Amino acid sequence: MSKKKFNLIAHNKIRPFKKKIFVDADKSISIRSFLIGAISQGTSLVKNVLESEDVLSTINCLRKLGVKIKKKKSKIYLIHGNGLNSLILKKNSSLNFGNSGTLARLLTGILSTTTNIKANLVGDHSLNKRSMEKLIHLMEKFGAGFSPKNKFYFPLRLTSSEFPIGIKYNAGVSAQLKSAVMLAGLNAYGNTTINEIQTSRDHTENMLSSCPGVIKVSSKSKKTITILGKKILKPTEINVPNDPSSAAFFTALTLLNGNSSLTIKNVGLNPTRTGFYQLLIKQGAKIKFKNKKKNNNEVKGDIIVKSCNLKPIKAEKSYYAIMTDEYPILFVMAALIKGVSTFKGIGDLANKESNRITEMQNILNQINVKSKFTNGELKIFGRGMVNVSGKVINIPNRGDHRLCMSGKVLALLTGAKIKIKNFETVFTSSPSFLKIMKSLGAKFEIKR
Repeated sequence: MSKKKFNLIAHNKIRPFKKKIFVDADKSISIRSFLIGAISQGTSLVKNVLESEDVLSTINCLRKLGVKIKKKKSKIYLIHGNGLNSLILKKNSSLNFGNSGTLARLLTGILSTTTNIKANLVGDHSLNKRSMEKLIHLMEKFGAGFSPKNKFYFPLRLTSSEFPIGIKYNAGVSAQLKSAVMLAGLNAYGNTTINEIQTSRDHTENMLSSCPGVIKVSSKSKKTITILGKKILKPTEINVPNDPSSAAFFTALTLLNGNSSLTIKNVGLNPTRTGFYQLLIKQGAKIKFKNKKKNNNEVKGDIIVKSCNLKPIKAEKSYYAIMTDEYPILFVMAALIKGVSTFKGIGDLANKESNRITEMQNILNQINVKSKFTNGELKIFGRGMVNVSGKVINIPNRGDHRLCMSGKVLALLTGAKIKIKNFETVFTSSPSFLKIMKSLGAKFEIKR
């Protein structure tokens, strides 16, 4: 997990390939495994951990909160939890979330209902620009306090609730906010009820479901989650699947690179995470899921991809919650498919690691691909598989791993010369990205 800054330069179009790869482990599940293990009663075992910057930030924060975490060997960790309300922090200490919005929101949820916590919450340059207003208002309902008042960006000071009471919450597209409420509810008195208005990632409820008496999930017309406060969490053993969001970049590359095929092994195929693949199959993509099996309430299997011709992409608003991380690479694909692609209901992309709408528009504009964003809808006027050798694409430092990864794929497919600042930010989610790209025949130069 290198923290050394470097820029990436590439200008070679990729050749056809037929390969089998393993992408990095799932970041969302890795982070949740440590957080839930830390408040469980006993020792939890987590295998195939994503050893990335965001997960390292999680481990560092938990150790500062008094949690003993032992690395047995590569990607295998023991988490010695002392139960709910067991986290402690020295007065006026800071917790640094790094680049991770998932860690920031979920750990803030846990700490908001943990007794006697006074913590300074900080992030890196990118995270400090992301609004935490919705999270703050939700945690205030549990009785937590934040200062300065009416400030919604890190750094912030958190004072935990003295007497947390369960709340009712109507959850939208944010799985992070839903999870923060669930985790805060675990140590609140009474029940916390979450009505899921829009479907979002369900990794947190899947993990908690292994502890009977802690959570009830009912799915009649709409899903309702009930967290029963002050119950004991049993330790878990989790084998983390590989990340479908990381796999999306290699899938996109394969689909648009003629005469290519790829098998991506042991990928998480949770239905709340496969919107990218479901959408592309509707546009004619040759994608199949094979060897599916269930483990820890999570489905995983292999993704088989073959290059093919695709229709312009039409993504309705309903897709947003199940493929939030994949929009930047979808915008690249839309640029290289002839015709007009539309993406509806994507306004919240402005509050990700960067404003992913305007930043991707700026990137596509550099290869003369026009786009228009109005009322939460982006239209991209795709040019087809253009060869733009000699064109230069510059991607400034925005602290956004998905922009860097998308830019690299765009350069490989078009032959454009690309200069990506601070490419090391990709290590927050996918430390093996460049190594895998190299195995597929991609060429690049690293400038430190």
